[in-house]
Amino acid sequence: MDSKSDTKIDYDKPVAYDKDGNPLYAHPPKASEKHETHHTQVVHMARSTDPEKMVISPTTQLKHERSTKAYPTLNLSAGEYVVRDIRRHPIGLIPPFAVGAFIISLALILLFNYQAIFKSIQVSTDNIDPTWITLPIMGFIGLVVIGMYVAYYVYVNNRFYLTNESVIQEIQNSLLFRSEQTVSLLNIEDASFAQEGILQQLFNYGSIRLSTEGEETTYRMTYVPRPKEAVIRLNNAVEAFKNGRPIEDD
Repeated sequence: MDSKSDTKIDYDKPVAYDKDGNPLYAHPPKASEKHETHHTQVVHMARSTDPEKMVISPTTQLKHERSTKAYPTLNLSAGEYVVRDIRRHPIGLIPPFAVGAFIISLALILLFNYQAIFKSIQVSTDNIDPTWITLPIMGFIGLVVIGMYVAYYVYVNNRFYLTNESVIQEIQNSLLFRSEQTVSLLNIEDASFAQEGILQQLFNYGSIRLSTEGEETTYRMTYVPRPKEAVIRLNNAVEAFKNGRPIEDD
């Protein structure tokens, strides 16, 4: 009788390989065998649902309340108040008012002297009702007056506000178009002014220009009274804000 010798099977060696080349064993790996395991750690950042509120001093809060009452159209944040209100120089109203006054003068001259004017061009006024002349001329004068008021309204509603946090520019391009631009004092890189011509030097008005950091954005305002003083005040406010110092009021 043939005896078969016992053949010891080395279970630690693979007996085959799968299609991906991974080894296959005759039995599971030993419990003592260590396998490397990679763990991915995930960190979740949560935003507080109740953030800490900014502490506002009573003096700052009082200034904020006064500014919100004086300038109800401005969107001021908590603790923000107006330091300076820059309005346009009244000299810019002279051209539209001068043109309007000249047109009205011509209309009144025609109204009170239309008979002489018609006779000079050999036109009889015997069959002309005076109301046919008066009503159109008065209506035309009314339209000119309305146009002068619109020019005044648009001009005076272009304003520049310096607050303890930002610069706000209200832009009134027409009677029905209005916009607002706001730039933080932290983002202002440069502020400058310009006075061109004898007239601007004589009446001390000009334009101011602001440029911001990192953006090719420029803010301009024309017909600014005492532009040098306004730019100095603005630069001081920007420097104080960036260095954490309080901004002095006018």
